[in-house]
Amino acid sequence: MPSEPVFKPLDFERLSASEQSRRSEEFTRRILKRRSVRHFSREPVPLELIEQAIRAAGSAPSGANQQPWTFVVISDPDLKREMRMAAEAEEKESYERRMSQEWLEALAPLGTDWRKPHIEDAPTVIVVFRQAYGIRTEPETGEESRVLHYYSEESVGIAVGFLLAALHIAGLATLTHTPSPMKFLSDILGRPANERAFVLMPVGYPAEDAEVPVISKKPLDEIMIRR
Repeated sequence: MPSEPVFKPLDFERLSASEQSRRSEEFTRRILKRRSVRHFSREPVPLELIEQAIRAAGSAPSGANQQPWTFVVISDPDLKREMRMAAEAEEKESYERRMSQEWLEALAPLGTDWRKPHIEDAPTVIVVFRQAYGIRTEPETGEESRVLHYYSEESVGIAVGFLLAALHIAGLATLTHTPSPMKFLSDILGRPANERAFVLMPVGYPAEDAEVPVISKKPLDEIMIRR
């Protein structure tokens, strides 16, 4: 039988209109400066900043509150190099054989290619895994069974958004990288069969000569509809 829910009073602070506006404008001003960075300094990042950001990401809403995510933090140079070599092998195959001409044309303004030195240069890499299903162990018999996870992809996507925002607000640069296929990450990092690599995220400080492509975002009137 499902367990009965337990409730407690909501911890919610009602802000004044002026404070609401100030916080909203401050967050928007900061987040609009976030850019995907591909040129990283090798300067180490304080682990507490990574931990705080993952703590924030772990508070994201998820289907049935199952929290179907695992955040693997990598700073070991040998592991980062192994990931880079494997990612570049997959990306080279994609750029040269898998991607359609239309896809390549869409990527052209970003100046990307199969080379991924940022995986090695960034002092920290976070690989986010999606738990496709959970594993329940019976305490008396030790027998394992699968637990269906609901809306796991949507849930992990929301958590990654929280993670990006938290890292940016902490003054760190990031990049979301999704080499396809990504099974090599599970193999290199020794993750269990129920986990699927969702995104590889280099994290650190930008190199002094870091550059980003000149791009624009859609204006509000193109992405917001009022009814």
